[in-house]
Amino acid sequence: MSRAQQNSLLSIGMPERDQLNKELGGGIPRGSIVLMEGDYGAGKSALSQRFAYGLVDEGASVTLLSTELTVSGFIDQMYSLRYDVTKPLLNEDLLFLAADFDSGGNFSDTDADRKELLKLLMQAETMWNSDVIIIDTFDSILRNDPTFEALVRNNDERQAALEIISFFRDMISNGKVIVLTVDPSAVGDDAIGPFRSIADVFLELQMVEVGSDVRRNIAVKRFAGMGSQVGDSIGFSVRSGTGIVIESRSVA
Repeated sequence: MSRAQQNSLLSIGMPERDQLNKELGGGIPRGSIVLMEGDYGAGKSALSQRFAYGLVDEGASVTLLSTELTVSGFIDQMYSLRYDVTKPLLNEDLLFLAADFDSGGNFSDTDADRKELLKLLMQAETMWNSDVIIIDTFDSILRNDPTFEALVRNNDERQAALEIISFFRDMISNGKVIVLTVDPSAVGDDAIGPFRSIADVFLELQMVEVGSDVRRNIAVKRFAGMGSQVGDSIGFSVRSGTGIVIESRSVA
């Protein structure tokens, strides 16, 4: 790989722990939108956490917005995967933000906070200062934004996605990377479609039960700006005390 190619990639590092960076061609292209799509339990959060830890370890600044974990829950989860984020958090190389939804799907503080979540997201300037911004899970934001919901009900998904996509494009024009995780079973294909279309890197996480074993796989649907060759399929597992482990076999 040439030096120019290396400079155009953000390494997710950790070659001594796993081969994920190698399997992804040497890193994530700068100035790209990464869509990571998979059903519940497919490994979206674990891979997001692996990306965040490896990127910070390689010198990038990262914001991770979670709609599922509290700060303490995030630290416990990272510790269970042997990704020690204490120093990155204290040094502010890693910014963790919790978007807590209650059982009704609203922000916990006040009903007024449930207004135009996508607009509030775009106005949260601090989270966009990092080199890489990870939103896990993005479909929770979409599902709980009343404006987006209304446009989807009127079959105007393209208009619903237009403003946030334009914002994303402005962000990546400065070399930033945006990683979005989405559960396709939680929102319709029409709502996700525009984001699939604009993603520079599109990874579909798959699960197949083989006996008592659950096999996970990353199907690489699109990878613009890759460094070394990226394969079509990457088998992986998530192990407590170890983290992400790349498997030699993949899911057919």
